[in-house]
Amino acid sequence: MPAISTRTASFTESVIRHMTRVANRTGAVNLSQGFPDFDPPEELKEALARVATAGPHQYAVTWGAPGFREALARKQQRFMGIPVDPETNITVTCGSTEAMMAAMMAVVNPGDRVIVFSPFYENYAADAILSGAHPLHVPLREPDFTFDPQELRRAFEQRPKALILCNPGNPTGRVFTREELLCIAALADEFDAFVITDEVYEHIVYAPHAHTYFAALPGMFERTISCSSLSKTYSITGWRLGYIIAPAKVIDAARKVHDFLTVGAPAPLQEAAITALNFPDSYYRGLAEAYAAKRELFLAALERAGLACIVPQGAYYVMVDVSEFGVTNDTAFCEWLAAGIGVAAVPGSSFFRDPVNRYIRFHFAKREDTLAEAGRRLLKLRERTYRP
Repeated sequence: MPAISTRTASFTESVIRHMTRVANRTGAVNLSQGFPDFDPPEELKEALARVATAGPHQYAVTWGAPGFREALARKQQRFMGIPVDPETNITVTCGSTEAMMAAMMAVVNPGDRVIVFSPFYENYAADAILSGAHPLHVPLREPDFTFDPQELRRAFEQRPKALILCNPGNPTGRVFTREELLCIAALADEFDAFVITDEVYEHIVYAPHAHTYFAALPGMFERTISCSSLSKTYSITGWRLGYIIAPAKVIDAARKVHDFLTVGAPAPLQEAAITALNFPDSYYRGLAEAYAAKRELFLAALERAGLACIVPQGAYYVMVDVSEFGVTNDTAFCEWLAAGIGVAAVPGSSFFRDPVNRYIRFHFAKREDTLAEAGRRLLKLRERTYRP
C-alpha cells in the first residue's frame, strides 16, 4: 500500500467528539461536546415541517440561497452596524467549521504563518496545517486569558498572513475588550495581515461584557473574514448552517473553495432558517438571559462540588481546575470522570499549545434538570479517590 498523506500526522482526531462517544458508551451526562439537549424555537420547527412538504429539495445556489443570504444580511447589518451586501459579501457554508476552513484556504498559501492564540478551539491548528500554513502560537495569560501586546507584536513581526480570533472565546469564555481588539487591529494594519474571526457565540454574552464585531472596528472590514453559524444562536447544531462575511475579493476566493469542498449547504434547511433570521431583537435578549441563568445554576453546582473554575464572560463553557486531584494526564482523568462519576468533560490539554493538564472543560448548554443531575453526580468526586 502506498504511504498516506503526512499532513494529518501532527494532529489527532477531535478530542471533543471522542468524549461524546465516551459519554454515550458510559451513560455519562455529556457536558463535553457543546450541543444542547433541548429543541430549537417552535417557530423554527414549524418552518422546517412546512419545508419538508413544500421544499425546496434540490441544490440551492452554491454560495447560498438568495432568500437566506438576504435575511442573513439584514440580521447581521443590524447587529454589526456595517453594510453587508448579500450578493458580494456572503458565502453560506456547511457550519462554521467549513467557514473557517474555506476562509483559511482562500487567503493562506502553503508556507504562510498564521497566529493562533493558545488556548484555542481544537480546529484552528488543524485548519492551518491542512492549509499548508505554520501556526504561530501566542499565549493567553491566566487567570484572565489576556494577551501580552509585546508578545503579540513579536508574532506579527514574523509577517503572518492572518490571525485567528475566537470571540467570545472557546474554551475560555473570554470576551475581548474593545481596547484589546483595537490593539490587534493596529498590528494587523501595520503588518498587513488578515483577521479571521470565529464569532459563533456572538449573542451569548454576560453583563457587563459586550461583544464587539471585529469587522466593525474602524478600517477593519477590508481585512476581516467573519465566520459564524446559526448552530448556537438557534440551538440547531445538526443543521450545519454557517457563513462567511468578508470583502468581495475574499468572498470570490472563498466561494471557489466552498464549491469544491461541499458544493452547498442544505437547501431545505436554509429555507426554514429564514424564519429564525427574521426573529426580533427580543429573541436575542432572551437567549442571553436564558444562558445567564444556566451559567449561574452550573457555577453553583461546581461550587457545591468544591471545584475551582474560571467564570465565563461569554459562550457556554467553563474551564475547571482539577490540579488538586493530582492530575498528570487530563485525558485519563476525563475517561475516569465519565465512567466513575457519570459526567463527561473535555481534557483541557486539547486546547493548549504547551503541555497543560490541570484543566477540564464543561459546557452548560443543557436543560436545567440535566445540569442539576450533573451537579448531583459531581458531588461524588469527594467520595471517590482518583488514582493517576
